[in-house]
Amino acid sequence: MDLGTRGVAWIIAQVALLVSSSGGITGEGVCDGPLVSNLPPSSFRSSSQLSSSHAPGFAKLNRRDGAGGWSPLTSDRDQWLEVDVGERTRIAGVATQGRYGSSDWLTSYLLMFSDTGHNWKQYRQEDSTGFFPGNSNADSVVQYKLQQTVIARFLRLIPLDWNPSGRIGLRLEAYGCPYTSDVVSLDGSSSLTYQLGAGGLGAAPGEVIALKLKTFRNSGTLLHGAGADGLSLSLELERGRLLLLLRGGASSSEPKALASLSSLLDDQHWHHVAMERRSSHLNLTVDKHTKEVQLPADFTHWDVHQLSLGASHSLGPQNAAAAGRNFHGCVENALFNELNLIDLAKQNDHQVTVRGHVTFSCSEPAPVAVTFPGPRSFLRLPAPPGAASVSFQFRTWNRAGLLLTFDLAREGGVAWLHLSDARLRLQVHGAGRSLLELSAGSALSDGQWHVVELSARRGRVSVTVDEEEEAHVSPSFPVAVQSHLFFGGCPAADEAHDCRNPFDVFQGCMRLFAVNGQSVDLTTVQQKQLGNYSNLHVDMCGIIDRCSPSRCEHGGRCSQSWTVFHCNCSDSGYTGATCHSSVYEQSCEAYKHVGNSSGHFYIDVDGSGPIGPQQVYCNMTEENTWMVIQHNNTELTRVRPTPGVNQHLVHFDYMTEEEQLLAAIAQSEHCEQELSYHCRKSRLLNTPEGSPFSWWLGGPGSGRQQNYWGGAQPGSQQCACGLQGNCVDPQHYCNCDADRLEWTEDSGPLLHKDSLPLRSLVLGDIQRPGSEAAYRVGPLCCHGDKHFWNAAFFNKETSYLHFPTFHAELSADISFLFKTTASSGVFLENLGIKDFIRIELSSSTQVVFSFDVGNGPLEVRVESSVPLNDDRWHRVRAERNVKEASLRLDELAAATQEAPADGHFHLQLNSQLFIGGTASRQKGFRGCIRSLQLNGVTLDLEERARITPGVHPGCPGHCSSYGALCRNQGRCVERPSGFGCDCSLSAHTGVFCHAEVSASFRPGTSVRYTFKEPYGFIRNSSALPSSIYGDTTLRGENVSLSFRTNQSPALLLYVSSYHREYLALLINKYDKLEVRYKLDSSREAEVLRSRVRSLANGQLHSLSIMRTADSVSVQIDRNAREDFNLTSDREFNAVKSLVLGQVYDSHELDPDLARLASPGFTGCLSVVRFNSVSPLKAALLHPDTSPVTTTGPLVRSNCGSSASANPYAAENTHHLSEEAVAGAADSDNNGAVLHVRLGFIKVSVD
Repeated sequence: MDLGTRGVAWIIAQVALLVSSSGGITGEGVCDGPLVSNLPPSSFRSSSQLSSSHAPGFAKLNRRDGAGGWSPLTSDRDQWLEVDVGERTRIAGVATQGRYGSSDWLTSYLLMFSDTGHNWKQYRQEDSTGFFPGNSNADSVVQYKLQQTVIARFLRLIPLDWNPSGRIGLRLEAYGCPYTSDVVSLDGSSSLTYQLGAGGLGAAPGEVIALKLKTFRNSGTLLHGAGADGLSLSLELERGRLLLLLRGGASSSEPKALASLSSLLDDQHWHHVAMERRSSHLNLTVDKHTKEVQLPADFTHWDVHQLSLGASHSLGPQNAAAAGRNFHGCVENALFNELNLIDLAKQNDHQVTVRGHVTFSCSEPAPVAVTFPGPRSFLRLPAPPGAASVSFQFRTWNRAGLLLTFDLAREGGVAWLHLSDARLRLQVHGAGRSLLELSAGSALSDGQWHVVELSARRGRVSVTVDEEEEAHVSPSFPVAVQSHLFFGGCPAADEAHDCRNPFDVFQGCMRLFAVNGQSVDLTTVQQKQLGNYSNLHVDMCGIIDRCSPSRCEHGGRCSQSWTVFHCNCSDSGYTGATCHSSVYEQSCEAYKHVGNSSGHFYIDVDGSGPIGPQQVYCNMTEENTWMVIQHNNTELTRVRPTPGVNQHLVHFDYMTEEEQLLAAIAQSEHCEQELSYHCRKSRLLNTPEGSPFSWWLGGPGSGRQQNYWGGAQPGSQQCACGLQGNCVDPQHYCNCDADRLEWTEDSGPLLHKDSLPLRSLVLGDIQRPGSEAAYRVGPLCCHGDKHFWNAAFFNKETSYLHFPTFHAELSADISFLFKTTASSGVFLENLGIKDFIRIELSSSTQVVFSFDVGNGPLEVRVESSVPLNDDRWHRVRAERNVKEASLRLDELAAATQEAPADGHFHLQLNSQLFIGGTASRQKGFRGCIRSLQLNGVTLDLEERARITPGVHPGCPGHCSSYGALCRNQGRCVERPSGFGCDCSLSAHTGVFCHAEVSASFRPGTSVRYTFKEPYGFIRNSSALPSSIYGDTTLRGENVSLSFRTNQSPALLLYVSSYHREYLALLINKYDKLEVRYKLDSSREAEVLRSRVRSLANGQLHSLSIMRTADSVSVQIDRNAREDFNLTSDREFNAVKSLVLGQVYDSHELDPDLARLASPGFTGCLSVVRFNSVSPLKAALLHPDTSPVTTTGPLVRSNCGSSASANPYAAENTHHLSEEAVAGAADSDNNGAVLHVRLGFIKVSVD
């Protein structure tokens, strides 16, 4: 056969892959024939038998021979029944039955398989569940179809539990079909090499290499493919893992690891490997796990010229150094597309080269191993008196545990060899004290086999690990074994007279025991002919790598012990037992509604989905909450032409990954991006009929070409002025297209989401003499979260919404908000044949998360101390993974339930997902459900509610839950989707009325607020009835403000009336506060002096004054409240005006007050409030619509913030002008960048 033949059909390659994956060619699609019923008695073995009539040969399904089945001599977990089906066979199912006419049957058992009757492997369902449920009586048959068929010759069944009123009794059957294969054995110095010819086979579509391997070493080259120019790919074992290595090409002379997959491949069991190449990538599969690998560009058109099995044989001499790393083990059914490589070698094909000793069978000199699974495990071996050396091998994931202990021949002494922090330690104690300590090795809990030798000869004690690292000491006493060696642990306390273990028990595997150089035959131990043991699995190593593949999501780091794995989620942005749930909110809108203010935040747009978190700026100063995503150049940038280049290309790199960026845009209700072009004799788009000089690319990927400019419509080839009809030249649709010598600009926002973000700019008209230009592309700005307010209202218990099945086999997270007045109801339910998942309000104070994945129903409950049917929003977050289930309610501590260590973990659902009700239409939920997300995907409740009777889209009434976010007398206002804060009655501003309104006052600054003038006052200023002044007559005041100043005396606030009454707040010359009330014009003012000192120290102070009738209270900062009583009139009549700073109508003031107030006020005033009036806010934010007059300099600043160090600092702002652009552009011959901010524009030149 010509191995260079190309063009292998794709269907043949896929058949080859499937055949190899399943382990061989069956010839028939059906594989359920009986395998046991026709076997002779000699094919059956057992650990023991109750009598000759209970022999294992009678354990055939539905047979009544002998005593009607097999029963062992004693009923315990050390018993087993073994069947030899004669040759390697595909086994697809098993069936069990109790012993006929008895009370003897199994209720659970383990299944083991082997090719040789040694080195057994336990069958596990779903990679976890190891046991099978058995029978409930002696006659019924319980049959199981194996999820993955097994290729084996021997089957062993180990009873775990049985009828408590009887004993172990068993009849069984196995089902399957014949299996054929081609096998080659390579001894570490042998190999097969296939010459594929100069043309190779690289051009074949869907190139597939597949095989099965069984290895005796944890390292070695399995497969090497070489091509032209020294390029090669190889599959190599390294410490039991399979590596895909690249050599040659641009990558460097050193091999480059492209992928690492699986582990523990040196367990001497068969493992399936497949590699499928698809142009620029390949899929690497080991057993059931596949990884996609991207190939370097050098390998896109790479052809395989030579294929080596078991060694690395390059086309030249340069790789001869790799000869010492050959594969040692067996290879089965090696297929290269349709070519059976082993069969070709059998036929002595002329293009196949055989090197070394190669046999076409699989010899298996597998040593007998023993597994220590738990706390009661131990192995006791006899030792000759004075034994001086002990050696063995072990492998484990545990960092601590007893390996070996024995009493010393010297009375009272004991030696312990144990693991501590993954190091080997020898401790010898005697007479109550430590006599000797040695330490050797490191990182011994890595799951690899490690060789240990303890030797005590000629006065020297040594510990050797892996034949390399030795620790030794020469004690003054002999270290020799008294009589017995105990491995892994000790017997129960009442049986362990000569064994003591102060350490953890060992969990792991051991093999190759030797005492004084003599090997120990563990099969004699299993047959009770040598030593003693408990809770051991003999002739197998049951180690499992729970971190391969890793169940830790989102880059969480997996570590493990013998029984469990742990995920380290630090620095991943996720949390939970498997790093499944994001620690970040999904939008700026969500951050806002947990009370945050503007700042940089990480958002995770799909929650627990595959898209990672990204950092954005959340601007919460406006009614809309803006998400701002920066790119590499948001500044106004001068275009400098390059000689010989007619176009200027600019690319913009965003600070987030592509999928993050697109998901953020899709989630937002509105997005925009500012685009501006400043020009002087530089045209932009020309005319709608001509070709544009410039364009931009926007949208997903590298973007699509767009021929319109900011402020215009897609496809219009216009600028904003063309759309508005106000361009400088009516003949053109852009200002820059007028081609004038004066600076002008075209700018505006890009609003079409499908065209965002802007990726690149191409600017064309920049080479003509006199052409000058500058451009600016602003950050991407989006607001609105489509998911956050998405809600549905369920008005009847029988109403519900249904969605497709929730697919979450290994991990599921569900989050939503609800509000209700009902005391119970089901939020969510999805059913399978047996499995289910449900979240419900079980009572007015309890939420329950329940599910079943095949281990029986499991519930997680959270109890609230307050009623949950209070018509306020409550948040529920539930998560279920292979390790645990958790439930969180609002901010209460999470409740958790651990999953069974060795149970089912696939959640298999098949019905519709019900929201707000159940399939039975009972126990439905009445109320609102909002922002429902399953594994990071938001369900559109509103869209489904619009077409569903009994359910209404949306849900009003958010202020009951979020009203507390409106601070400082802000009022919550309901909106169709969400709420807002009305700050009109607050001295603060901002989205939550949380931002202080502050101003710097200079000498001469005055803010005067005029209250409503009484009716008729101007027409007749003589005595008027008091009723005319009723609405401006005060029987009490509530005054609050913050200030900072170094001035004393200083007038903070002055309120006057038409009756020459007043209220004045001032700092006296002693830096103390004085409150002056004059409520009777015929009497002197009453002066209330505070005891608080040092108010003119430049620090921020808060002040609150409340008067009710004649009672006045003063609160300064956090000092104790001071109370005063007035002796004058209780009414403040006809209030006229309020003044901050300089009082210019000084003739109204008392002489003493006029003297103190004459300097005015220099410093900072903030959040000034007088009853319901906020005069400073009115002057700064609403000067044109408020009865306020400002005289002198008044500069808004952040001086009222406690973090402000300089109360007089104010940002210098400028409007961008033609001169600014031109000046900046001319300032640097090498190019200039103008720093620009939206709104007011701050200009600086780099």
